[in-house]
Amino acid sequence: MDNNKIIIFDTTLRDGEQSPGCSMNTQEKIKIAIQLEKLGVDVIEAGFAAASPGDFDAVSQIAQVVQNSSVCSLSRAIDNDIKQSALAVQNAKKHRIHTFIATSPIHMKYKLKMSEDEVIKRAINAVQYAKTFVDDVEFSLEDAGRSDISFMKEVMDAVINAGASTINLPDTVGYRLPDELAYMVKELSKYAGSRAIVSVHNHNDLGLSTANTLASVLNGARQVEVTINGLGERAGNCALEEVVMAINVRKDVFKNLYTDINTSEIYPTSRLVANITGVQPQQNKAIVGKNAFAHESGIHQDGMLKNKETYEIMRPEDVGVYKESTLILGKHSGRAAFRDKIEHLGFTNVSNDELNSAFERFKVLADKKKEITDDDISMLITDESLNQNKTYELTSLQISDCSDGFATAAVCIKYKDELLKDSCIGEGTMDAIFKTIDRLTKIEGSLEDYKVTSVTQGKDALAKVTARVVFDKDMPSCVGHGLSIDTMSATARAYLGALNSFVSQKTRLAKKEHYI
Repeated sequence: MDNNKIIIFDTTLRDGEQSPGCSMNTQEKIKIAIQLEKLGVDVIEAGFAAASPGDFDAVSQIAQVVQNSSVCSLSRAIDNDIKQSALAVQNAKKHRIHTFIATSPIHMKYKLKMSEDEVIKRAINAVQYAKTFVDDVEFSLEDAGRSDISFMKEVMDAVINAGASTINLPDTVGYRLPDELAYMVKELSKYAGSRAIVSVHNHNDLGLSTANTLASVLNGARQVEVTINGLGERAGNCALEEVVMAINVRKDVFKNLYTDINTSEIYPTSRLVANITGVQPQQNKAIVGKNAFAHESGIHQDGMLKNKETYEIMRPEDVGVYKESTLILGKHSGRAAFRDKIEHLGFTNVSNDELNSAFERFKVLADKKKEITDDDISMLITDESLNQNKTYELTSLQISDCSDGFATAAVCIKYKDELLKDSCIGEGTMDAIFKTIDRLTKIEGSLEDYKVTSVTQGKDALAKVTARVVFDKDMPSCVGHGLSIDTMSATARAYLGALNSFVSQKTRLAKKEHYI
């Protein structure tokens, strides 16, 4: 093992997805996993396979497409969880099972209702069972930040002897200060020695996740568990981009330590995750925020003109942020200019079909919108890449308001080579749209969540709609995205996107006879 390398374990698709409003469908997760591999992530925690058939499906599909990164599934210290993780990652070229149990007094007493001996026994059994499926097993001591060090040493001994090769120490509630966590990690890293890699997983409840992670690295941790844009439960997780760039920029402190992250892919990855989840980093977010490399103060601008290093400790291009293209796109622009623009924006792996479809939508948009921004184009490309599965595709939508709060929606959708048309009255515009689509497709959905965001500013801004819909009570809800200047058109596209995801997922799950 190279003791200078810091292993990057990305949990955007598992812990990050647990953020309120950040759920993703299978195709979106695959898209992010492919980008994470391009970014150079060592381990991708693709999900919690036992949580639902949808999670299992997503993990297993990611396992089949990822070639270089290790694909990992989380599981509780329960046999069925571990078995589902094993089945889900079995086709990955490199795979890992990550299992855990809580070790803090408060968790053991109130949540688990187990004694220390019972916890150790459960931990041993979990690791031993996981080892019957894979060679690479990670064990986490949940709430390690509030656990007793002497007890953690007992647990570590037990699970290392059982076969765990990575021991993760999560500060599950973001409680510890950097010096406290540094002491804990130093003690436990020294205790583990060469027997196992010590990992950290820091939450940001007190805004200290990055500081805690870097302190841990300086005191022996050789794996860090992070997410893109710091996504995660409550206040989020430690942000991948912050840890990686701190190690890169402060080589005087981190000496020979390094990661295998391709830093020029940081910003494109951040934008992809933000566009898919609909959760944009705050403008002053370190590394990837819109203002991260902006300079408004006259004193700062003067310094930048004389020498950029006066106010920039890293170059924007180091993380994949490039100056705006001089090409201004409009309704008379051609495909070559459009391709040049999207490549300049970081979209280098766009297929010809995605390019052609996005270009046609761009031309339609250019006829309606006064100014086409880079954000508009980025969203068009992202929307196309995420909606390649178009079992049902919106062709046209007409809406008319009736009296007493009722509305009529006339919808035309394309199914295979057939155009399906119908209209329906509903209690409001959205209800009319959904009822008409249900009647056309003969699949009834129930809207669970609905969110509208503006891509840019102004009355002609693109509206992005995210809809979470339940089509089958025995299957998880499906997420769909829609993009249009007209909010109701975007709403119809989002509903159809969720429906397409449901149809695709149901077809795949029907073929998985091994799923239990």
